[in-house]
Amino acid sequence: MLTLSHARVRRGPQILLDEATVSVFRGEKVGIVGRNGCGKSTLLALIRGELSVDAGDYSAPANLAIASVAQDLPDTDTPLGEYIQDGDLELRAAQAELARAQAHGDGTRAAHWHSRYEALGGYSAPSRAAQLAAGLGFDNADLTRALREFSGGLKMRANLARALMRASDLLLLDEPTNHLDLDALLWLEGWLRAYQGTLLLVSHDREFLDGVVSRILHIEGGTLRAYAGNYSAFEVQHAAQRERSAALAARQRREVEHIESFVARFRAKASKARQVQSRLKWLARLPGIAAVHDEAEFGWQFAAPARLPQPLVTLERAAAGYGARRVLGGVSLSLGPGERLGVLGRNGAGKSTLMRLIAGELAPQAGERTPAPELATGFFAQLELEQLDGAARALAELGRRGGTAVSAWTPQQQRDHLGRFGFRGERVFEPTANFSGGERSRLALAILVARRPNLLLLDEPTNHLDLSMRHTLLMALQEFAGAVVVVSHDRALLRGVCDRFVLVAGGQLTDFEGDLEEYAAWLEHGSAARPVPGEEPTSRREQRRLEAEARNRLSPLRGEQQRLETQLAQRAGERVALEARLADPATYSGAPRAEQERLARRHTELAAETARVEERWLEVMTALEQAS
Repeated sequence: MLTLSHARVRRGPQILLDEATVSVFRGEKVGIVGRNGCGKSTLLALIRGELSVDAGDYSAPANLAIASVAQDLPDTDTPLGEYIQDGDLELRAAQAELARAQAHGDGTRAAHWHSRYEALGGYSAPSRAAQLAAGLGFDNADLTRALREFSGGLKMRANLARALMRASDLLLLDEPTNHLDLDALLWLEGWLRAYQGTLLLVSHDREFLDGVVSRILHIEGGTLRAYAGNYSAFEVQHAAQRERSAALAARQRREVEHIESFVARFRAKASKARQVQSRLKWLARLPGIAAVHDEAEFGWQFAAPARLPQPLVTLERAAAGYGARRVLGGVSLSLGPGERLGVLGRNGAGKSTLMRLIAGELAPQAGERTPAPELATGFFAQLELEQLDGAARALAELGRRGGTAVSAWTPQQQRDHLGRFGFRGERVFEPTANFSGGERSRLALAILVARRPNLLLLDEPTNHLDLSMRHTLLMALQEFAGAVVVVSHDRALLRGVCDRFVLVAGGQLTDFEGDLEEYAAWLEHGSAARPVPGEEPTSRREQRRLEAEARNRLSPLRGEQQRLETQLAQRAGERVALEARLADPATYSGAPRAEQERLARRHTELAAETARVEERWLEVMTALEQAS
């Protein structure tokens, strides 16, 4: 259906694709992956006919019906339902011809176009548009609202629905999940699986790719290669092609050990069995993951918070909303160091309202929010990107918004920090207006990390981030000593970070005891799969209250467990470096005797310290297991 043969494609002076040769067959569902800026969107522009190859050949059938999502935000009074139906170009053309025939009193032509209109599904078009809108999170009442009344994110959803409305031979989607909640993402995944045409999908969501595509096109260094299977299969094949270096093997072992220790903490807990199984599955494919991401430009971690008070913040029977409209009520929640909380809920249920309430950006309408005096909140939301000054340089933005911690850094320390997020050399002096969406997200994360928060609130943090950066973020969050609360449509991030889920539904917040598969079933079947919060029997609510109290009692132990594990990791690193020096002949030939004695003495002290920390760690783990 589509054929590239020895094709070269440039954007300005940069060659994005060189000697690219691949064929895409009718009905295939193909994922396109690669780092930000590698040429994925350029490849789609070539297929849409917006570019031509600079060398080689590209061919496609004539009269190919191509549907793609417009990137411009619509600013029109057209109602949402009509705007979505406008995506079916053939149907609208038939309507126009029918109207002209009727206006001229041409019964023969009118009969022809009536027949054509019916064949194109014209009479069911409003219903199909409504189904697409509902799947992507719109209410029925939204169908009659003008497009200009919606937010930017909802306008992008409208553009997606409009593209899906068209009866297309080829569907091109470039990061379609960026503005979707998890429920809309799951709906879209099912819709695309049932799509009968050919699909080319650019995405950085590994589980979304796994659920939809059967072949991967990988762009790397100007080279385009095809891999059979979904994204997980691509990881394995890509890893097999690479020669594994000793440095990469060491890094991979460290990651495996870290995840194994994470899993070990919860393996014995029946209440965590499903999350543990998800982690084990994720661990099983870690070697392949590391192989794909071994060349990532990012290697950062969250600096240890200055303070870790217990608890960090508490909500007690809190209500939140906007003006006279109450969104949430009766919210009770306590967050302490080491908490890893994922927030689930349908679009519009109040997830972002909950995050703002926890952050203190939204005052409770009732009840109480009690923060610790030493609470330091890092809140990442789309608003963070909007607050970046487009005219300011990246280095200046770090200094302006990084807080007191950054004000004490030298210029070189600030540049080193930005370098860990991929902003190197002269890039730190570029205005942020020149940055892509992914680069702006990275800069916002760099600023957030610099503040050394002890509570991280992440509302869709992976939008615009490529797979390498998502992997780096996931690993950094697993090692973070403070508390993490995540709202995300990225299931890999939720599985890899969160060990507890809560559900926002019916204006209330309750624990969700299932995993993401059960949440998907809850979305599909509603109250048939799980009672709607607020309609549970009194005994069940009482049981949940007692469980929450038990978790709060155990929270200090979990915080101590996290601190002890951090200390063990630090001592293990020091021991490795110390033993390397003690094993080096140069230590005995070149170092003063006093230095040799100091190293030997420190080695003995380190062994004793490690033994004491390990003993206390075992006591804490025993106490947690007995209380579980």
